Amino acid sequence: MNHMQSASPHTPVLLLNPEGRSSVVVVCEHASRFIPPAFDDLGLDDVARQSHIAWDPGALDVARGLAMRIDAKLVATSVSRLIYDCNRPPSATAAMPARSEAFDVPGNATLTAAQRQDRTDNYYEPFRGSLAATVAATPNPVIVTVHSFTPVYHGKPRSVEIGILHDTDARLAEAMAQVAPLHTEAKVEINVPYGPQDGVTHTLREHAIEAGHLNVMLEIRNDLIETARQQDAMAECLASWLTAALGVLNVQGGAQC
Repeated sequence: MNHMQSASPHTPVLLLNPEGRSSVVVVCEHASRFIPPAFDDLGLDDVARQSHIAWDPGALDVARGLAMRIDAKLVATSVSRLIYDCNRPPSATAAMPARSEAFDVPGNATLTAAQRQDRTDNYYEPFRGSLAATVAATPNPVIVTVHSFTPVYHGKPRSVEIGILHDTDARLAEAMAQVAPLHTEAKVEINVPYGPQDGVTHTLREHAIEAGHLNVMLEIRNDLIETARQQDAMAECLASWLTAALGVLNVQGGAQC
């Protein structure tokens, strides 16, 4: 399975299906755990580099499967969120965290303003620009970001299985919650395990809310998407679920025949 571990540090953005006809733009901000060699693994051991602090396991494969099924464009990062978390603005400490959950990140501990600006220029700005251009080129765009979360966080189990997150625009999230029982048996909650108070809705704010575009952030518990079969099933579920929710809103944004 390709998790973009061979990605070049000079290609921080992955754009798939750029000619997609759906009005949905799928986004995956935490798609890769790749750390460019120049960063010396940020001082982390292999366990930390492969854990959820470095990326969202399974999210890219689900996002890719969703995009394929509804003929949507997909914009994703190709470097670890520990280098730069593209779902955070440059002003946020969490954009380049010195600590993530139980792990210290030595390579981020003493960043200078110039080093932070360099990462912003090399990783965040290309992603932001590519996503902005993709949204601008899509008629009546609908922004759907795909993430995964760990089943246990700071030692506490999480019972929610799929989170439907929104900021000030709840239209699509509420429509998805409305039709959820018809598409999944998973435990679904709104703004769980995170919400806008946790600073996780930057992409929605930056690329959707101000312009009035429909949007939603999907969080999937990562033990549900560990295998290729699980990822494929989740992508199939999300495609029909999202299409139905857009239908509730009288928007033709789902699968294109």
